[in-house]
Amino acid sequence: MAKKKVAMLTAGGLAPCLSSAVGGLIERYTDIAPDYELVAYRSGYQGLLLADRIEITKDMREKAHLLHRHGGSPIGNSRVKLTNTADCVKRGLVKEGQNPLRVAAERLASDGITILHTIGGDDTNTTAADLAAYLGANGYDLTVVGLPKTVDNDVVPIRQTLGAWTAAEYGARFFDNVANEQSAAPRTLVVHEVMGRHCGWLTAATARSYIQMAKGKDYVDGFMMNAQLKNIDGLYLPEMKFDLEAEAERLREVMDRAGFVTLFVSEGACLDAIVAEREAAGETVKRDAFGHVKIDTINVGNWFSKQFAALLGAERSMVQKSGYYARSAPANGDDLRLIQSMVDLAVESALNKVSGVTGHDEDQGGKLRTIEFPRIKGGKHFDTSTKWFGDVMDVIGQKWQAAD
Repeated sequence: MAKKKVAMLTAGGLAPCLSSAVGGLIERYTDIAPDYELVAYRSGYQGLLLADRIEITKDMREKAHLLHRHGGSPIGNSRVKLTNTADCVKRGLVKEGQNPLRVAAERLASDGITILHTIGGDDTNTTAADLAAYLGANGYDLTVVGLPKTVDNDVVPIRQTLGAWTAAEYGARFFDNVANEQSAAPRTLVVHEVMGRHCGWLTAATARSYIQMAKGKDYVDGFMMNAQLKNIDGLYLPEMKFDLEAEAERLREVMDRAGFVTLFVSEGACLDAIVAEREAAGETVKRDAFGHVKIDTINVGNWFSKQFAALLGAERSMVQKSGYYARSAPANGDDLRLIQSMVDLAVESALNKVSGVTGHDEDQGGKLRTIEFPRIKGGKHFDTSTKWFGDVMDVIGQKWQAAD
């Protein structure tokens, strides 16, 4: 009788949970199903298409606990959509005339995989659902259980995605140093751009973590290095209305009084307006295999910096992005606990042949369960009515309205 085989892959952008989730899956299977063989496809769905895999050896199993100390992905990531045939052909992942779903399915079948764990966001897990559906329709029994990873915390209907808490903490650590740039020159404008395409949760949570961090500092009265230097003066999310003139008037007073202004900006704030502005000017805006605007080509932080620098009379302006620093961190204590609970459920579900994505289901009272694939969607908006966000905005002293 052939040995049962489990495969895993990580895909999409990085988040501070991938290494720990991989380590957790290896540890859990070793504990409760040690007879199962474990493999990982290198660089996500790319490795699956190219038959590029890592065999998890006895030594790797014994040292899997070390993966909890690291950021990044020990098995590599990529952004590949199996239903985007043209993109897969263009990238040399399949040949002209091949169906990527079929290639991936046949690879899993020939490798003898009966359980697949996908660790990623909505795109990763909906792609996994497409793959499972294709296999089921063609008579191959595969259980697919995903783990929800995204620093944006924007997956419907999951309350908290893996890695988001850590990203907020490390984004705050990053800016705690950057804030000192306000002492480098008079009338300085610093824009902190935080990841979050459609959802402002991470920007808001990073601001909350930073405010809490700043509260714990001691200062010497009379010097410029004081609590005011660590202030956030404006925060802008995709879920908020934006009035440039009104905000410029408010912030000009701050600049004149304090000599510096600090802004926290979500990379998705005013994104649609900026894209429309560029396309109206005849520019072609680049998009990825999933049709998403390539956010790093837009530079929302630069747009905010340019708009405000002139209106505030800034003599120096700078944009700092915490995204790559924050998303590459090792998981913190809160995320490690969340990862362990989701990994345990993922393995239990896989062994019981229950497919889906593990998470606390907001439509079922926040219960931790394996959520059905058809209910998984991206682009969940941050609920700006949540109390802690109101507290953050009160500390900043900024009046705001939710977007329509």
